[in-house]
Amino acid sequence: MLLLKTTRDALLEPLQAVSGVVEKRHTLPILSNVLIEKTGERLTFTTTDIEIQIRIVTTNGSEGEDASVTVSARKLQDILRALPDTEISLTLEDRRLSIKAGRSRFHLQTLPAEDYPLITPPSGDAVRFSVPQRTLRQQLALVSYAMAQQDIRYYLNGLLLIADGQNLILVATDGHRLAYADNELETDVPSRREVILPRKTVLELARQIGDTDDMVDIVLSGNQAVFRFDSIEFVTKLIDGKFPDFDCVIPHEHPNCIALARVPFLAALQRAAILSNEKFHGVRLVLDNGVLSIISSNTEQEEAREEIEIDFENERLDIGFNVGYLLDVLSNVSSETVEWRFRDNNSSALITLPGNGRFKYVVMPMRI
Repeated sequence: MLLLKTTRDALLEPLQAVSGVVEKRHTLPILSNVLIEKTGERLTFTTTDIEIQIRIVTTNGSEGEDASVTVSARKLQDILRALPDTEISLTLEDRRLSIKAGRSRFHLQTLPAEDYPLITPPSGDAVRFSVPQRTLRQQLALVSYAMAQQDIRYYLNGLLLIADGQNLILVATDGHRLAYADNELETDVPSRREVILPRKTVLELARQIGDTDDMVDIVLSGNQAVFRFDSIEFVTKLIDGKFPDFDCVIPHEHPNCIALARVPFLAALQRAAILSNEKFHGVRLVLDNGVLSIISSNTEQEEAREEIEIDFENERLDIGFNVGYLLDVLSNVSSETVEWRFRDNNSSALITLPGNGRFKYVVMPMRI
């Protein structure tokens, strides 16, 4: 049975859009597959890992009968990538999907479409709002790097999203640093809603949304969140847990503040990081008489020192930090200048952007 005949890119582009959530090895073999559904000229690709589901609808289906099938997403994607951009036909025969392009022939095993474990998007009462893709993309970039990875405190392995009035707030922390960013919504959210998005959801969503002014429609209902943009529907389950009170972590009265040119500061930290301890990645930031010294050393008695002129005349201060935490924030903000606020060598540091109260980054000191 001829399923469809179309161009390579008409298949490859939507397949690449949904294949990010597919696990290479899964206890359920069907979860390694993509569900392909053809109805008239409408072609739908769906993938899921039980926690996340991505569906994209295209209108590139051409001649062929209406049908649905699941086939290995990775194998199909690798085959399409290797083929030239030419006409491709998919034929379903005896539970095998045949791919033909020119003189190339491939035969893949399939599993029944009716066995595919689809996630049903929420319906009924829900919090609904929209935000431009560019805005959400930038906001995710400002905080997502601070998420924990495989922390026993499972609620830290994700990102807190708060919709409240006309504010969209995103917060991430791994217990050693915290990133906060908020943006103004065009419409008012009548009731405050807080949800924790899983780490995998955040990373895949950041990969999917574009740098455009097209809107992302967001629906929060029960234990699910839905993001709809372009021709994609992104459904995810939420983390059930209590996120830490981030407002208590953000310092509000640090007396000292210095302004630093972001790019030179970033470059100096990158150079100093080369000789930092491979296990702890610590660097010392020493402020004394108008100079910021960045010092690192390792177990082999090697040392690096960088100096930056600053406007600072108070008593000498020596603070240690994980250099990776500083590199992360400086690499993900785009302003020319950052402001570093601090109290003493035992207190957390607060990094902000000049004239922008919508972004805050807190990093705890470390003993070196």
